[in-house]
Amino acid sequence: MALSLTVNGEQRSLDVEGDTPLLWVLRDELGLKGTKFGCGVGLCGACTVHLNGQPVRSCSTPVEVATGGEVTTIEGLAEEGQLHALQKAWIAEGVPQCGYCQSGQIMSAAHLLATNPAPARDDIVAAMTGNLCRCGTYSRIIAAVESVAGSSLAYDASVSGEGN
Repeated sequence: MALSLTVNGEQRSLDVEGDTPLLWVLRDELGLKGTKFGCGVGLCGACTVHLNGQPVRSCSTPVEVATGGEVTTIEGLAEEGQLHALQKAWIAEGVPQCGYCQSGQIMSAAHLLATNPAPARDDIVAAMTGNLCRCGTYSRIIAAVESVAGSSLAYDASVSGEGN
């Protein structure tokens, strides 16, 4: 089945079955390995990407749902070769341990900051609740988001059409 979608600002045409999970299209067909497979049923958040500005679990989102839409992956957050402010904060706060959940964590945090540039700690905790970290770096995750929140470095929602 011929499908068309925009991934990280680039129009892509694919010949895949419409019920193929978006995750496998991103990883196997497009070579974007930053989005991870965690649980396979949309519960852990490791596979979180943005679809038309909203966070979705790509392991349980059929690619046909994304047809004609805009997908942003962790690779799409960096601009002009520069890490996104959240990626820099993740490094500065020493968030990654095994690193497996990090792309999904960052994508959820990016959506939060796109919709609420100055969230309170309770807002951050609520927004990140759906993302599991087996290493337990939750306090560092919150600190990283807080360090970016309200700053001029916060995620620009216009990059991927978020907040519209």
